[in-house]
Amino acid sequence: MFTKYIKAVGTGKKHNYDLSVDQMYTATKMMLEGEVYPEQISAFLLGWRLKPETPDEFVGALKAFDEYIIKTPVQNSVELGYPYDGKRNNPYLFSLIAQQLLEHEINIVVSGDTLQAGKDGITLKEICNNIQTPSNLYYFDRKVMFKELSNLTQTRSRLGIRTGFNTIERLPNPANSDIALLGVFHKPFMEKYAKMFGSRYKKLIIVKGNEGTSEIYSKCQYWIIENDSISEHTIDPKDFGIDYTKSWDRISLEESIQNINNPSDELVKIAKLNAAFILFAYGKCASIQEAYESL
Repeated sequence: MFTKYIKAVGTGKKHNYDLSVDQMYTATKMMLEGEVYPEQISAFLLGWRLKPETPDEFVGALKAFDEYIIKTPVQNSVELGYPYDGKRNNPYLFSLIAQQLLEHEINIVVSGDTLQAGKDGITLKEICNNIQTPSNLYYFDRKVMFKELSNLTQTRSRLGIRTGFNTIERLPNPANSDIALLGVFHKPFMEKYAKMFGSRYKKLIIVKGNEGTSEIYSKCQYWIIENDSISEHTIDPKDFGIDYTKSWDRISLEESIQNINNPSDELVKIAKLNAAFILFAYGKCASIQEAYESL
């Protein structure tokens, strides 16, 4: 039965066809339920990427995901959607951001897993397993929260490339958060993310941030998706007196943890700016500048 879905995405331009929401929902459930051989999953994921993926197919896969994700609501929370293939060049900021927001009663929600195929970076899970996290940071381990997708890690790793699952897995919303931040490399992907995730949150903010995350390290664009509208903006750390130099060299896990536990003054300022951005996104302040000055 699954062969028909492989044929839909893997028989070439003349014979490929886009799957409907319901078809993608069924195909995804079969993969998550373990009803499909690893070779078939790899064939489908590769063909799906090359076809390429459509918004309806993403919606269908997300619909299937929702049936398996274990939800644990967290009040006053903002979800930060990080790539599951890790970061390579700069330290994660989510812990430092959460510390800045403790007194403002905003909870930060993140999720992680063992490394997925892609850029071979340091995973969020590795960081959370090796640092002391603030009380307002809620980490959800996908091995527990969404074990069905976590169980496909080995198959995806053997395939060795990014697939459509890399795109849609980043915002599982395990805490039923109303607000989410997501990173993007290129503007066209912003439009895909807006279609996929915009209706799932009261407010979705997409940032052309550092290494495909929502972390602001330098001047970048961001988009606010709210009430079916999209507005585009720009933020520049230099406007806040911050002159942080991003790293382009690969960072080790030990170096990343050291940066988090003993951040430089400039890294603290960058974390403060990101926290101010979240304060503004949450509606606690009328502007990012006002939020920055309140921290």
